[in-house]
Amino acid sequence: MKRTALDTHPCSIARTLDVIGEWWTPLILRDVAYGVRRFGEIQEDLGISANVLADRLEALVGEGILETHVYQERPRRSEYVLSEKGSELIPALLALMQWGDRWKWPGGEGPVRVVHEQCGSEVHVEVRCPHCEREATPAELRAKPASFVRSAPAPHQPGHVTGERLLASPTGLALEVRPPQSELSPS
Repeated sequence: MKRTALDTHPCSIARTLDVIGEWWTPLILRDVAYGVRRFGEIQEDLGISANVLADRLEALVGEGILETHVYQERPRRSEYVLSEKGSELIPALLALMQWGDRWKWPGGEGPVRVVHEQCGSEVHVEVRCPHCEREATPAELRAKPASFVRSAPAPHQPGHVTGERLLASPTGLALEVRPPQSELSPS
């Protein structure tokens, strides 16, 4: 079944998902980041069919997220490595892992820790304000249209509703977040 392409959608999240949103793709990228670089190793690790893996790898190479390096000439065999573009997805993968650690594992602790090589401390992805030099919570965030955006997409076009809302709010849209359980009043 062919999915709808999002490569022209007026949203960076949609355009990113057009490239990496297929459910095997983040796992392939994780494996390559962990040094699992050869087709057979990736296939064995993920339990993915050869044709699906070949399609995903071809798309990732075509997008410039992965690069191939020949490790054997006869027969010609290549391994996959993250490009600079692909390496910049690591924080997104870590953010997904952090969320999964907290919400999908008993006790809020998943099976893998990622640490800073130099000091051994576990790293975490956070949203940080460069001006205030501190972490910003989701409740403190506002979405605003970029300076070049003058109008929302036409009615019935993707992004029309959010575009209209963004443009109508001079101070930006507060992200809809639920306060932590401790801040909720008892019912």
